[in-house]
Amino acid sequence: MPLIPEEPQIHESAQGPRATPASGRIAPTPRPVPGPRPAAPPRPGRPGPLRPAPPVQRTPHDVAVAKPAVPGPAAPATSAPTQVPAPVAASAAPQIQLIPASAAGALDAAEEAVDLLLESGRAPGEVLVITTGEQHPWAAHELSFGDTAYWAQHDAGDDVFYAEATSASRAASRPVVVVAVNGGSAAAVAEALPLAHARAGALLIVCGDPQQINSVLGAGV
Repeated sequence: MPLIPEEPQIHESAQGPRATPASGRIAPTPRPVPGPRPAAPPRPGRPGPLRPAPPVQRTPHDVAVAKPAVPGPAAPATSAPTQVPAPVAASAAPQIQLIPASAAGALDAAEEAVDLLLESGRAPGEVLVITTGEQHPWAAHELSFGDTAYWAQHDAGDDVFYAEATSASRAASRPVVVVAVNGGSAAAVAEALPLAHARAGALLIVCGDPQQINSVLGAGV
């Protein structure tokens, strides 16, 4: 009779290696999948990882405005030194030009001087002519219409004005004054020249005898 082979029996002692480690040994396990690592702390002396700053809402004028300083206690008032105003410089004296001429030719010399002034660019209203003797023909003609009309032309200031020495004190100052020493008394000349010097703003032209003019201007100016 054939023998039926017996089924192999598995005994506990025949099982494979156990998952538990032997004494003194650690069984290897599958390595875990690495997840996201936390950011490493910054090293001393080195900046940490840059992170985007949160958005900041800015106004159109997002500029740092300095706060007004709070006034502190007022310092005791001290008497400031008194400032003495500087002296006002005296106005510059006009330049004086002397044109030698006789009493008979002084008026013609004055007329030539006026023509040169106008040709050089002087406005007619800047010139005043004073005569010490006979009146200028223009003055005599204008005075024939009355004293008021004559001085109205002076006040208009748009033309050369001719005045006699006795009435020149009514004339206003002008940049240029021309004096024709065409006669008259010594007293009239001595009065007319200082007056003309005071009325001249920039230039005084005197036509006449140089010796007489220098003696008067030297004493009266």
